[in-house]
Amino acid sequence: MTNEGASKTIVVGYDGSEESNRAVQWAAKHAILRDCSLRVVHCSLWVLLSHNRGPVPGVADSGLERAAQKVLEEGVVLAKETVPELEVHTTLLHGMPRDHLAHVSAGAAMLVLGSRGLGGFMGLLVGSVSLELAATAECPVAVIRADDNPDGFVLLAVDDSGSPAALEDACHFAEATGADLKIVHVLHEPAGYRRLRDPVEDYPEAEALLDSVMSHARHKAPGIKVAGELLVDASFSRAVVKASQGARLTVVGTKGHGVIKGTIGSTAHAVLHHAHSPVLVSRRKAQPA
Repeated sequence: MTNEGASKTIVVGYDGSEESNRAVQWAAKHAILRDCSLRVVHCSLWVLLSHNRGPVPGVADSGLERAAQKVLEEGVVLAKETVPELEVHTTLLHGMPRDHLAHVSAGAAMLVLGSRGLGGFMGLLVGSVSLELAATAECPVAVIRADDNPDGFVLLAVDDSGSPAALEDACHFAEATGADLKIVHVLHEPAGYRRLRDPVEDYPEAEALLDSVMSHARHKAPGIKVAGELLVDASFSRAVVKASQGARLTVVGTKGHGVIKGTIGSTAHAVLHHAHSPVLVSRRKAQPA
């Protein structure tokens, strides 16, 4: 894909699982709303297990390579069933998804992934591939666990910087869907410092930040209803997760400066695991220092 073409394309990873089924359906619906084409990508792992991927002699429509192509075709059928008029392209790759998906989605409008989870073990529901790509991809990354509130609001969580990339993405979604935009900024206070959820009346800097972000949002997405709320909690991520109840999408930023490759900030990490909606991590291509 050229950079120009990529910017009007939503890329979705598909492996035939129920999680990736949800991801394809979600990606198809949002691609048509944002006037984007959809690229369904399947990464076949057979190359890691066998060099003989050709058809079985005398058996029609057989072989490991054909099996991979069938998975990809299933993803296309699902996308077209969801949005018949959608322009859909395909890419079949061989190897680890975390390596290929980061490359093929570079410059795309968005990369959409299912949550291949751990069955509730320790409450962690997002798979390692989704987590790593949310930390390393060069475009916004949406992780779809469920889509229980398709008519809900878009939730944007901003940090002290105002999270400009996340603001831009949240406004795009609100405009495309016609959804209300709710912006929250979390003020951290240690547990026991004061009763949580006390009225926030004495934080002029935080109020000014939130007012500024809301003003920018109204400018970027005129006609969209914008509301804001300051939250006080001992945990940033807990406050955002609570606020995500009823949301159709939760948008968070990430500084992407983890010391360990493939790590994101603790707030984005926790929200990915526990939010009550699909989560969009607003990634951008790293700029030279």
